[in-house]
Formats: sequence, structure tokens, C-alpha cells
Amino acid sequence: MANVAFIGLGVMGYPMAGHLLKNGHQVTVYNRTTAKAQAWADEYGGLWRDTPAQAAEGQDIVFTCVGNDDDLREVVIGDSGVIHGLKAGAILVDHTTASADVARELAKILAERDIEFLDAPVSGGQAGAENGVLTVMMGGKPEVFAQVKPVIEAYARCAELLGDVGAGQLTKMVNQICIAGVVQGIAEGLHFARSAGLDGVKVVEVISKGAAQSWQMENRYQTMWQGEYDFGFAIDWMRKDLGIALDEARRNGSQLPLTALVDQFYSDVQAMGGNRWDTSSLLARLEKHRE
Repeated sequence: MANVAFIGLGVMGYPMAGHLLKNGHQVTVYNRTTAKAQAWADEYGGLWRDTPAQAAEGQDIVFTCVGNDDDLREVVIGDSGVIHGLKAGAILVDHTTASADVARELAKILAERDIEFLDAPVSGGQAGAENGVLTVMMGGKPEVFAQVKPVIEAYARCAELLGDVGAGQLTKMVNQICIAGVVQGIAEGLHFARSAGLDGVKVVEVISKGAAQSWQMENRYQTMWQGEYDFGFAIDWMRKDLGIALDEARRNGSQLPLTALVDQFYSDVQAMGGNRWDTSSLLARLEKHRE
């Protein structure tokens, strides 16, 4: 069993840290909102600290799961960041969906203090975190991955090393690019079904048994048809992720016309007040234009 810290107790980090403790690891947490860290400690019986540095002291592994590149820099190399508490030989595993650039930047800084780094964004959403069945995409050294994988399996059903530092973030970009296209396709299909006078639920029950099947279709079609969008991954977060992917594409020469278009569609939904609606709310935009 390992001594670990978990930095960032959002909708993902809170249950992930809980799974670590339930699996026998000694867990210390930090959250920017202290009340949430205290609530986690009360619920699970672990420890909490006032700063990331304090939480990192004496730990074998520190996990981070925060909002964006700037948040990540703050909790890792800021004035009270984990770098000031981590011991030589420790490992930092970052579950934030961030840029590959910041992953490489932090890995270089940490290496100067003999601290290992893995970028490890996740997929599976809040439900996946709560049920301990996340997919983790990782970049870093194979020997470091081998040390961390048995610990991560507390909340992951799949954890794979994709290459050097940055590869995990690049893989997460691929994940979000694919999701964007799939959700837009489902939204257009349901929009067409309604316009044609079909029962969308029955239609999907049939076509999901064939080549059109996808996780998004099976898990979101009923709520989409009913105009309910309070499930899963919020548009604000998706636009942040797609922005990272589009920035990377401009650097590596990738052509992502569909991703750029869907990102604009999400901007339209934000303008409708749907910032916190889940990503399946692309249908709401189409239905608005139909009215």
C-alpha cells in the first residue's frame, strides 16, 4: 500500500481519492475550498491539509486533478505547490485534462528535483469516477507507469501508457475530438427523426443494435429526446478541452474541420445559457432553430 496525496476534489477527484483510501492506501487531500477537503476527510476518514505542499510531504505518489494549465502550475510549482513538499524519488501523477506543453514543462522542472511525472488524463465522467471504472491515458517512463498502475487501478478499469510525457494529454485530445463528432451526429439524427415524425426512442432502440451504436448513443439518447441536459460532462469543460486540441492541431498541422465546427456549435449553446448543460445538448441548438 502507498502513502498518497490527492490535490483537487472536484466531481472527479472527490470519488477518486475515496477509492484510493477504500483500497487501503493512506490518503491525504487538499482542495482550494477547505470545506470540501474537510467533508471528504469526514466521509472517508482520511487526512486533509491547508496547502498542496503540506499534503505532499512524505508521500510516495501525489495525484492532481484540477481545472486547467494555470491551475495545474499553481498547485505544482506555485508558492505553496506540491514541489515544495515532495521528496526526491516521489511521483506526481496529473489527471487534469491540460495541454501536452504544460505536462512537458512540469516534467522538466520536477526532474531537476529527482521527482518523476506522468500525465494521466481520464475518460469516463463523473459516473466513471464514482464507480471506479475510469479509463486513464498516460505518458511517461515505463518503469514509473509500472509503479503507479496498481495504485490507479483503485478507480480505473483501463490504464495504459501511450508514450513519453505528453502522450496522455494528446490521447485525451483524440478522445474529445471523436466524442464531439459522435455527439453532433446523434443530435442531427434525433433532430431529423423528430422532423420526420418518428419516435426517436424507438428509432435508436433499433439502430443502436447495428453499426450506428456508440456509448454516447446508448447512454444519452433518451435524455436528449426529452430535452434533458443535466447529465455528464459540461459544455464549458468540453470547450476548454476542444480549445486545447485545436491549438495543438494548429501546431502539428492536423486538419480538424468537424471539431472546429462542433466547437462553434457548443459556443451557440453557451449563448443559449447552456454553459453547464452536458455535451449532448447540441440537440437543443438544432431544436431551437427548428422552432
